Amino acid sequence: MKGVTRALGPEMAPGKAAAPPRPSSSQGERNAQIRMTTGITRLSAAVLIGPATLIVAILLVAPLLILFRYSLNRFVPGQFMVDALTAENYLKVFADPYYRSVLLRTGLIAALCTALCLVLGYPAAYLLARMRSRFKTWLVLLVVMPLFVGNAVRAAGWMVVFGHQGALNAALLSLGIVGAPLDIMYTPLAVVVGITGFNLPFMVLTLQSVIEGIDPALEEAALGMGARPLRAFARVTLPLSLPGVVAGSLLCFILAMNAYANPVLLGGPRFQMMAPVVYTQISEQSNWPLGGALAFVLMLATLALTVGAHSLVQRRYRRRSIA
Repeated sequence: MKGVTRALGPEMAPGKAAAPPRPSSSQGERNAQIRMTTGITRLSAAVLIGPATLIVAILLVAPLLILFRYSLNRFVPGQFMVDALTAENYLKVFADPYYRSVLLRTGLIAALCTALCLVLGYPAAYLLARMRSRFKTWLVLLVVMPLFVGNAVRAAGWMVVFGHQGALNAALLSLGIVGAPLDIMYTPLAVVVGITGFNLPFMVLTLQSVIEGIDPALEEAALGMGARPLRAFARVTLPLSLPGVVAGSLLCFILAMNAYANPVLLGGPRFQMMAPVVYTQISEQSNWPLGGALAFVLMLATLALTVGAHSLVQRRYRRRSIA
């Protein structure tokens, strides 16, 4: 036994566990090189992200913090704003029936416009995603082209269409469909049409990019197994495109919640949404504390509804994927 121990060495002696092999010098150099590369990558990422993060912090976070501080002050007519630390402005927003109704109306209009964008945008996005024609680029350009025009200019265009003597009423009267001009301007219908027309390209482009990533062979396989087109869409295409539906819906909902030009120009003074109310309080009445509180309530309500809807859809998507 002693001879065996001498021959094998103390590390390999019977009854003793083998010692772990020591890393070779080349392996240690590779590990050091990997650590160095990782450190350089993190440093490069920090250098690339740093300027954008600084700009966002200066131009977005800092004004929001200042506005939040203003919302805690007290407004005294004739004295503009008095330094204080009070929540009376937020209490007024939730206690006053007027502001509650404006917030509820804003949420309902945003939800309706988002649903219309989804219903109208999905077929167009699917057609563009599955198109193999040489005119596809031109059709995508037609979808993007309205974004080249400002929102206020487009709202002014809708005013020409919806006016008492506008293009729509003129067409309806000439065709004999109506006997008198319709009152479309300064109604919720005009606001919904204007916001939907503004948000629709965002929904179409978001859905198109997701649907293009779905393999058409999956739809063909479902049809080949006897599924009808509607069932194949509901069981294959729609679940796979759900991330695009969620992203496009959230984008359109956020834009609709913060719409300003369409409610002002198409809704008139009697139809109020949150963004015009915030502008009125700050710019016309110089009530920065109440305007800041309204702005933060709008932001928090939009964030809460967005996160809630996203969580609900993701939960149902996971359940369907597991099933």
